[in-house]
Amino acid sequence: MIEIYTIGFTKKTAQTFFELLVENKVSQILDTRIHNNSQLAGFAKAQDLAFFARKIAAIDYSHHIDFAPTKELLSAYRKKEISWSDYEMAYLNLLDMRRIGDKIKIEDLHQNCLLCSEHSPEKCHRRLLAEYLQARFNDIEIKHLK
Repeated sequence: MIEIYTIGFTKKTAQTFFELLVENKVSQILDTRIHNNSQLAGFAKAQDLAFFARKIAAIDYSHHIDFAPTKELLSAYRKKEISWSDYEMAYLNLLDMRRIGDKIKIEDLHQNCLLCSEHSPEKCHRRLLAEYLQARFNDIEIKHLK
């Protein structure tokens, strides 16, 4: 069984964030954000996060822009120009167009954690991505770290 985790950094202290990763034996953070260097990201800015993850918990970090929604899609949802269900369908179609399932060796994702900013996974692309991979590869267990 391949274990994939998801986490959002919003509403978490750095201590809580890293403790969740360590407690769950995460080996790598897969950053799924479009913009991973926003000033609003605090400790989760790309360079800082890579440094902290390595120094605090010996966790690797990588940014996967192919896992992110497009700027236009995210903007349309945030501006309420499209509904969540429209966003969900468009994002899943985007993953298909990008051939994400063909680019991944699923065994390499064991104990990896999909990262984005949303506090909870319910209306977040990291959950959609994890479920997309689970549907494609079947042998995946998803755990959302809160």
